[in-house]
Amino acid sequence: MVQGLIGKLEAEASTESDHKGYCDSELSTNKQTRDSKAAEVSKLGAQIEELTANIASLADDISALGEAVAELDSSMAKATADRTESKAKNADTVKDAKGGQMAVTKAMTVLKEFYSSSGDAAAFVQEEGAPAVISFLEVILSDFARLEAETTTSEAAEQEAYDTLMQESKRSKALKENDRSNKEGTKVDKESDLKSTQDNLKGTQEQLTKAMKYYETLKPTCVDSGISYEERVKRRQEEMSSLEQALKVLTGSDMA
Repeated sequence: MVQGLIGKLEAEASTESDHKGYCDSELSTNKQTRDSKAAEVSKLGAQIEELTANIASLADDISALGEAVAELDSSMAKATADRTESKAKNADTVKDAKGGQMAVTKAMTVLKEFYSSSGDAAAFVQEEGAPAVISFLEVILSDFARLEAETTTSEAAEQEAYDTLMQESKRSKALKENDRSNKEGTKVDKESDLKSTQDNLKGTQEQLTKAMKYYETLKPTCVDSGISYEERVKRRQEEMSSLEQALKVLTGSDMA
């Protein structure tokens, strides 16, 4: 009977040793899996947050650039309309000034010819009226000439300012449209990365969940077994030593 008990304890020790090796291997592998998958889940989650923020920022930038381009189109359209109106007005003013100068010049020519050919009968009128009328017409002629010159100069300045404005506006629009196009391309790439990362996170999370569930199946026999493996080995060894000592006594092998 004692030998049977000893054999039973030896068999238990062998079985438990095998089980201990199995548990150590499975727990180690499972812990590595849980740790690596948890770290990967955390990393992928951070990447998703970053990508989501980048996509939102790009969307805001694209919207702002679209509004800026629309504002430039509106301002250029208004500037063109104002320029067209002002150009027509200046042209009419110059035309009227030139016409006025021609009319005054003709009037002065007529008066000068009349007074120069009137003889003695118009002498008094020449002396009293001619100088005042001619001088008055000369002032008017000068005013028309000045108006033409000022309007021509103003038209040239306005056209130059308009041309500069349009050149700068078109350049700014082209840069904004190019920037918007680049950001739209980047946004598409980020959205693709986000979808891929979300899929990776889903798969990794499933693997982590599976590893955690497996750990729960290991716990009853490999973790939560009450007495530690070392304590069980110690107690079994003590029991086996006692049985072996008892066996010696019973067989008389310890009499010597």
